[in-house]
Amino acid sequence: MEHTGTTPKVGFPSVLAHAFFLQGAVYLVRPATSYKALELGVDPGLLGLVVASFSILPVFLAIAIGRATDVGKERHVLLGGAVLMIASGAGLLLAANSLAALLGWNLVLGVGHLMSLIGEQSRLASAKNKNMDRIFGLYTTVTALAQAAAPLLLGFLGGAAVLPDTAVLLRAYLLAALAMLLATLFMIRHGSPAIASGAQDPMKLKTALGVGTEARNTLVASIGLSMLVLCTIDLLQVYLPALGVERGIPAQTIGNLLALRAAATVLSRLGMDRLVRTLGRARLLLGSTGISAVMVGLLMLQLPVGAMAVLLVLAGLGLGLGQPLSMTVVTMLATEGTRGTWMSIRLLGNRMGQAVIPVGVGIFATALGAGGVFLVLGSTMAAATIGAIAPLRSMKD
Repeated sequence: MEHTGTTPKVGFPSVLAHAFFLQGAVYLVRPATSYKALELGVDPGLLGLVVASFSILPVFLAIAIGRATDVGKERHVLLGGAVLMIASGAGLLLAANSLAALLGWNLVLGVGHLMSLIGEQSRLASAKNKNMDRIFGLYTTVTALAQAAAPLLLGFLGGAAVLPDTAVLLRAYLLAALAMLLATLFMIRHGSPAIASGAQDPMKLKTALGVGTEARNTLVASIGLSMLVLCTIDLLQVYLPALGVERGIPAQTIGNLLALRAAATVLSRLGMDRLVRTLGRARLLLGSTGISAVMVGLLMLQLPVGAMAVLLVLAGLGLGLGQPLSMTVVTMLATEGTRGTWMSIRLLGNRMGQAVIPVGVGIFATALGAGGVFLVLGSTMAAATIGAIAPLRSMKD
């Protein structure tokens, strides 16, 4: 029987607290890790290696971790993730005196983050609730707020120093990770609905992935759109400042433009469930990514700042919907006992996209400038949206 309330009976407040501290901690420690590398005298050209090390092991472990949540080991995954997050923070603070050690602890951090993320998302996906759009909308709103709060804390702790004291930053990260562990302990007090309703025999991976052709096409299409949405948001943070330098736009103005985009993203997620009821899930997902593609592509034009602000607000409204809607699609179409697996595949797609797409986009940045990046991003997302029309329209809302 489905729960008919607006929140799932999986310890929803503790899941939201877990998500807030997880995202806040990671968005604090990743720049702190880069500062730590520079503090150690690492060549700036090797910073890309430090960044990439966070995602290397998750690419290979994502599906195995997802499978573990599907066979009743969700609590172990959540606790293990929290422990690894704390251990990596302690290691970065106390035992990262070389590039090799820094990379090693960053590998541990990436696995801990992935385990925590899959654990909390599979917990939500396992809740049989009629209003999953509202659930994932609230969830992603909280994560977006944490991702906005962490840089503000970073700036406060770092002060005016060009190279801030990384020990202070890493201690703040450890406090956030400890808070996440506390939220984890509250989460695991609530049994997973999938397990409470009767444990199933573990199924093989091939069986777990063996959904119907139509459902598989829809899942793949939504995961692909999610990957592009996430990469577009990431690359906006990198290339909008570059565009500002090319066009003589002050850094403060660029910061305000990025803040507008982030605010629009949060706003769209708050009203997502109402939009789904009005437009339908497939139309909303396709429409939001299609509009975002056009808005991002238009940033290549020489436009006044006011026009750029309008484009970024509209793009932010659309980009805010892609992630939670794709989570809902996975939850709806994945069968009982496979949702953790499909959620992990979704995260795997996101990580691979974050590793591959920026490299390809960088080629166009070299040839066409920062404006060319937005044209390529918009064109790629538009092509993916068009390709997803048929698979998504076959889905029932």
